[in-house]
Amino acid sequence: MLSNQIAVLWAYLRARMESIDRYDEMGSVVETVIITAIFAALAIAVGAIIVAKITSKTNSINLG
Repeated sequence: MLSNQIAVLWAYLRARMESIDRYDEMGSVVETVIITAIFAALAIAVGAIIVAKITSKTNSINLG
């Protein structure tokens, strides 16, 4: 009887430890998503700056 209780307790503790390990991995996933979002925003900003400069330069060309 005692060995069954120990086995159940051991299984419970292992499951809790595995869930803690998965929680840490979820934290790194959140960090990765945030960093990716920051890089995407920077890329969009750089693209907008380049488009603005090219548009400004093409508008200043005298065709006549």
